[in-house]
Amino acid sequence: MTLGFWRGKRVFLTGHTGFKGSWLSIWLQQLGADVTGYALNPPTNPSLFEVANVGEGMRSIIADIREAEALARAMREARPEIVIHMAAQPLVRYSYEAPVETYATNVMGTVHLLEAVRQTDTVRAVVIVTSDKCYENKEWPWGYRENEPMGGYDPYSNSKGCAELVTAAYRNSYFNPAKHREHGVAIGSGRAGNVIGGGDWAADRLIPDILRAIEAGRPVHIRSPHAIRPWQHVLEPLSGYLKLAEKLFSDGPAYAEGWNFGPADEDAKPVQWIVERLTQSWGEGASWELDTDPQPHEAHYLKLDCSKARAKLGWHPRWNLQTTLQSIIHWHKQVLSGDNMQMASLRQIADYQSHIHP
Repeated sequence: MTLGFWRGKRVFLTGHTGFKGSWLSIWLQQLGADVTGYALNPPTNPSLFEVANVGEGMRSIIADIREAEALARAMREARPEIVIHMAAQPLVRYSYEAPVETYATNVMGTVHLLEAVRQTDTVRAVVIVTSDKCYENKEWPWGYRENEPMGGYDPYSNSKGCAELVTAAYRNSYFNPAKHREHGVAIGSGRAGNVIGGGDWAADRLIPDILRAIEAGRPVHIRSPHAIRPWQHVLEPLSGYLKLAEKLFSDGPAYAEGWNFGPADEDAKPVQWIVERLTQSWGEGASWELDTDPQPHEAHYLKLDCSKARAKLGWHPRWNLQTTLQSIIHWHKQVLSGDNMQMASLRQIADYQSHIHP
C-alpha cells in the first residue's frame, strides 16, 4: 500500500463484522481511514469482531444488505470515497440448506450495493469481493484466469458467479470505463481462494473445525483429506483489495475489472497436509480421523492464476503456508491466554507488512 494513501479516506465497508471484514476493519483503522461498516451482527460467537473490539475505532451500522433503502441511506450519510463490498453468505454447505437466503444476500445484496453507489455522488472507487468459486470449475490442474467463464456447481459458488455478472453489467451500463470522465467511478472485483487466519470461528470451515476439536481435546474429523485448496492467510487477499482500491481511486479505468488474489502454486495443498501440520504444531496430543458420513458435493481442485495482479498491481503473496499456519496457532493460543486480541491482531498486521519483498 502507498504510505499515507488511506489516512482520512472515507471508506464504506459492508460485512465488517465477519471474519475477513473484521481483519480489514482493523487494518483500515491502523492505516488511518475513516471507516463506516454496514453488516449484520457477528455471525459467530465468539467472533473476531467482538474479541478484538473492532467496532471501537469505526462507525458500525448493524443492518441487512437485503434492505435496499436502508443500505442506500447509510451510504449517502457516510459520503464515502471508497466502497468495499464484503457482506455475504460465505458457506458452501449452508448454501445447500438455504439457497434463497444465499442468492438474496450474495446476488441481490450486490445489486443493492451498486444501486446505493449510483445514489452517492462522493464515491470514486468500488471493490466487489466475490470468490475463486465464481468460475466454472473444470477441475483442471492449472489456475483460472480472470477471463474464464463464470459458473458454480452449488448455490454459494453459483451466487458468486452471479455477483460477478451483476458487477460487470453495472460497470458496462452505469460506470463504463470509457465514460469515466462523466461519472468518475471505477469498479473492480476481487476473487480469492480459501482464506484462513486467526479469529475464524465459522462452522464447516476446515481451520475452525480443527481448532475447535483440538481445544476440546478430541480428534479432528476430516471430510475430504485429498481435496486440494489454494490456502492463504486472510491478510494476503486483503492487501490485494487495498492495493486494487488505491489503483481504482487514482487511475480508475485501467483497473476496473476482475482480479485474482491467490497463493503461490506450492501452497495449493491437500486438506490432509494442513491437518497434519496443524495438529503437529499445536502439540498436546492433537490428532485427526476421517469422517465417513455422506457429504454434499464440493469441488476437489480449484486454483487461481494471479499473473495479472503480480504484473499490473505489483501484488504477490508474502507469507508461505507454513508461516500462515504458525500465525494462526500463535493467534489462537493468545486468545486462550486472555491477551488483548486487538493488539495481537495489529502486531500480526505489522509483521505481515514487514514481509514486503523488494
